Amino acid sequence: MTVDRVADLQRWEDSGGHWRVLARTRDGLTLALLRCDGGEEADRFTSCDPRLLEFVGERSGSE
Repeated sequence: MTVDRVADLQRWEDSGGHWRVLARTRDGLTLALLRCDGGEEADRFTSCDPRLLEFVGERSGSE
């Protein structure tokens, strides 16, 4: 089963959460999912999904 990380990020944002790029390499990203009530890290993941790389682009976070 393939995880759709772009959909995950969009759902997180729609729920009021934020995300931040923790690490960026040529091939992938590590992102932190931050809670809407104070910015505490709720989860993090690393992905090399080209769709996710395109969605995030050069941004450092969702804010």
